[in-house]
Amino acid sequence: METQKAPDRSPLQDPNLVKLKTYLINAVAHEFNQTSASAEERATLVKEALNKTYEQTGVKLPESIRIELFHDILDDLIGFGPIQGLLEDPTISEVMVNRSHQVYIERDGKLLETHVHFDNDEHIMHIIERIVSPLGRRVDADSPMVDARLPDGSRVNAVIPPVAIDGPLLTIRKFTKTKLTVQQLIEFDTLSQTMRDFLRACVLGRLNIVISGGTGSGKTTLLNVLSSFIPENERVVTIEDSAELRLDQVHIVRMESRPPNLDGHGQVTIRDMVKNALRMRPDRIIVGECRGGEALDMLQAMNTGHDGSLTTLHANSPRDALSRLETMVLMAGMELPLKVIRQQVASAVDLIVHQSRMKNGPRKITAISEVSGMEGDTIVMTDIFRYEQTGVAQDGSIIGHFTPTGIRPMFSPRLEAVGYKLSAELFTTIKSEPGRRK
Repeated sequence: METQKAPDRSPLQDPNLVKLKTYLINAVAHEFNQTSASAEERATLVKEALNKTYEQTGVKLPESIRIELFHDILDDLIGFGPIQGLLEDPTISEVMVNRSHQVYIERDGKLLETHVHFDNDEHIMHIIERIVSPLGRRVDADSPMVDARLPDGSRVNAVIPPVAIDGPLLTIRKFTKTKLTVQQLIEFDTLSQTMRDFLRACVLGRLNIVISGGTGSGKTTLLNVLSSFIPENERVVTIEDSAELRLDQVHIVRMESRPPNLDGHGQVTIRDMVKNALRMRPDRIIVGECRGGEALDMLQAMNTGHDGSLTTLHANSPRDALSRLETMVLMAGMELPLKVIRQQVASAVDLIVHQSRMKNGPRKITAISEVSGMEGDTIVMTDIFRYEQTGVAQDGSIIGHFTPTGIRPMFSPRLEAVGYKLSAELFTTIKSEPGRRK
């Protein structure tokens, strides 16, 4: 992990300035809380009240420090405190608050420590409350963990004591305003042009596809890209825990899970929505991520005429993805024999696309594998494409290339039916496609 060196101690960390900041916030917040004006109007009111209260104190700070102090106070009262600037930075994909004086970001797939700091644990708690309260969520000793989605689509996770031993924890995965295209993924060397053509044919051929990978490996981004290949004339139902998918098709029906309210009622789970989706005349069902018993309902949907469905799940390899599916089906509470579950998986899933985050940050599709049936009690899986590492550069980055394995998939006729002819040369000999070093 690379660490960004923090700059020198900020003048605002001086105890006297911390006291002044606290005084100004309390004085302004009292007046600020009395209004229900718009965001822009509130910002103007806060600035006016700040100037008035500051002048009344008789304190004369250097102009640069006064501007920095006012900026911090505005962020505390209107934004998300010290991390507001990080959230506004388009190059940052994730913000992680570990302690009041330890804040990390992710930029270009790398973790970097920042100079940003909170005054203390109470300051972090104040910002957490600021985030979750407008969303109708709560976080307290009885409910010390919360997952939520900000209005802009960013995902928020907060954990507080007693669960968080060293103080409140806050993680925000930012919602990117620009959607990556498949051409950009090719330029980033996430996949090759041949793999792109193959995956497009698989979507058009209505194969059931599972995207697997670790946390932060880019599963949702890839799901967005594959979903863009779905024809415009199909009715697509999307089901997500936190709405992140951005499909360009016209006939899209979007659903999002709902947690229990403050009384513990009103929860709507992914599994509830998958069951309901079957009554909505979908051509395709897209589940943002399978995490539990909804996997059984998803498999049943795939096996009962809803071909072309897509989902993601956490796994370390394509084979591990099958094991995860088996485990999640068992979580549905149905006492099914393991062989029956494996038969369900083998008949429902056609393709597993595995994506990994490599050392130093780049994401790559490391395997595209066909689920080709059962042999005895074992699911048969065959790699169609894979990423082969050939070395490691001096800077630690991976050197390798994408290559087809030379094996023709059993679903080839379905691809040819949508106009994708698998060349004999490609699938009778192993032909490497050079990749760039990343």
